[in-house]
Amino acid sequence: MALGDVLVFWVHLTCASIWVGGSLFLGIVLAPMLGTIAESPVDRLTLMLRIGRRFNRIALPAFIILIITGIYNSRAFLLQPVALTDSDYGIILLIKIIFVIVTLIIYIIHIRSIDVETEKRIMRGDANSYIQAVRSRIILLGRVIVVLSLIILFLGALLNNSSALSL
Repeated sequence: MALGDVLVFWVHLTCASIWVGGSLFLGIVLAPMLGTIAESPVDRLTLMLRIGRRFNRIALPAFIILIITGIYNSRAFLLQPVALTDSDYGIILLIKIIFVIVTLIIYIIHIRSIDVETEKRIMRGDANSYIQAVRSRIILLGRVIVVLSLIILFLGALLNNSSALSL
């Protein structure tokens, strides 16, 4: 493997660490802590929105870089699409690509769930049931993204360990 390929793979792993590690931190550490930090559901949601927007400044570029480096790392298979269905490696890579696309779509829905008007309504404290519905949707989408990201990591580990593909 050439040094350039190693560097691209390292960047890919670093961005995966940011994406998945940050997502796990938000869901497993921060979200439960918000209940002890903020008193009202509106305050908790406001804090989570502010922290989430800040995280997205790092997470979104990391996810885009993950996709770019993933395309680079799998270029040999992508240049010969038939290779995606002719081997176990190719099939797992194809499944991983599908999971990445689904994750990207859900992530876009997740970050667009809070448009400017919705955020203003939350800040004003309008309609507690509305805030609860938005909060529930954001939590559900966030959990789905984390699970999909963990599955993608597992598929990447399978691809990296070609001896496991002969199982």
